[in-house]
Amino acid sequence: MNQPAPRSAEWALLAGNFAIGCGVMVTAGCLNDLVRSLGVSVAVGGQLITVAAVMMCFGAPLMAAAVGGTDRRRLLTWSLVWYAAGHALSALVPGYASLVPVRALTVLGAAVFTPQAAAAIGVMTPPAQRGRAITFVFLGWSVSSVIGMPMHSYVGETFGWRWAFALVALISLAAAGAVWRAMPDGVKPAALSLSSWRTIFTHPVLMAIVAVTALSGAGQFTVFAYFAPYYRQVLGAGAGEVSLLFFWFGAFGLAGNVLVSRRIDRTGPAQSVAITLAAIAVSLAVWPLAHTVPAMALALVPWAMGCFSSNSAQQARAGMANPAFAPAMMALNSSAIYLGQAIGAAGGGAIVAAAGYGALSWVGLAWVLAGIVTSLWVTKRMKGNAHV
Repeated sequence: MNQPAPRSAEWALLAGNFAIGCGVMVTAGCLNDLVRSLGVSVAVGGQLITVAAVMMCFGAPLMAAAVGGTDRRRLLTWSLVWYAAGHALSALVPGYASLVPVRALTVLGAAVFTPQAAAAIGVMTPPAQRGRAITFVFLGWSVSSVIGMPMHSYVGETFGWRWAFALVALISLAAAGAVWRAMPDGVKPAALSLSSWRTIFTHPVLMAIVAVTALSGAGQFTVFAYFAPYYRQVLGAGAGEVSLLFFWFGAFGLAGNVLVSRRIDRTGPAQSVAITLAAIAVSLAVWPLAHTVPAMALALVPWAMGCFSSNSAQQARAGMANPAFAPAMMALNSSAIYLGQAIGAAGGGAIVAAAGYGALSWVGLAWVLAGIVTSLWVTKRMKGNAHV
């Protein structure tokens, strides 16, 4: 397409990612009430995050291959409707055993929406503006951290986790309506052949880009998945303070994402990734020194600034590394986000069950440092490429 994407479409896709982010983070936000209500341990409750992340990880590339040249207006709308229905059903299940499969099926909507929204906006936007457009629709994730995470925490602590899930269902339905109204017909990124997928999977640099996202996600979710119980049990924070810390993290996350969105077409995705991952590493390194709520708030700032913006920059990097493979690369990059979440949540749960919370930040830091090293290797290999 020769003309920039309609702003209404960009805002609608941002709203869709806001709904997706709210749903992905709802379990972490209301984990305290969920485990109390369902009678399971924190480590077991945290595995809901792992199950969802595994489904999104494998679902994103599989669904990308399956949907091929499907009209994105219909695909994106119905993925949000599916997401809404799944969260509504989750709010009604009788126990943990039935929640797990419902949760697993629900998040297939997220596996479709986020990468395909990025691919759609990439097709609709001229190359010179593509980085900004992709990171703009990803702002929905950081907005969900500002509003969704503290909202989930407050609703979960005050009314119960079921109400938090029901609220996600309503938000998702509203976003589906916005996408249906704003997206034009006929947006159909080209379907990739099996040989194209094979080329991507055997290309060391392209797969290393995806690995950076997975390593970063593993590092962050080793700790992030257990924010709520950590704040309550280690810092002694009350319900209001837990919600405030989530809001604080989200506010700086939004600020970081806005900053990256405005600068990425000038600085390039690779530099943005390097800066944001370094910021995350700083927070994880000083995490053990934060023994009070105010100290924790300060320690969270660099991480928050880099958290969602690093994912946005990585999505732009994946989409621009080889434009011919952009839909597949963005699907794989989304898959890597969820793979990292699964590894981090599972590993963090095992650490908590075996030894408590003390080692979480150090393990998380090791993952992020591995991501930084891999990212620098990618940048070196692709030196001279204008897209990286």
